[in-house]
Amino acid sequence: MDHAQSQRDAAEPQFEGLSAVTLATHDMERAVAFYLALGFPLSYGGPKEAFTSFAFGGTYLNLIVDTRGPVLWWGRVIVHVSDVDAVYRKAIAAGFAPEHAPADASWGERYFHIVDPDGHEISIAKRL
Repeated sequence: MDHAQSQRDAAEPQFEGLSAVTLATHDMERAVAFYLALGFPLSYGGPKEAFTSFAFGGTYLNLIVDTRGPVLWWGRVIVHVSDVDAVYRKAIAAGFAPEHAPADASWGERYFHIVDPDGHEISIAKRL
């Protein structure tokens, strides 16, 4: 590689990590109760606020009140936790209905999916 190419490469920004995902909710109180029941650690805001943030593992899951219309499926947020089965038990105890019980996947994670009150799919996972 020549000096000019090296300088161009050095000027390119490097993606370092995901800081946060912000999900829209029509009912902050209901959404906050859902995430708290699963054990997400509240960092900012709360059930009566327009913006709420949960902080864990150097990243944030944010909620923002949005009344523009129905939330349609857009994808999935994957959250790594230390104990998938414990979070699953918390979800069941809170009366939530995950798509399936925790399972070991061929790609090397134990996981289950659950949909929040606004239709956002959350995958609770741990690397095997």
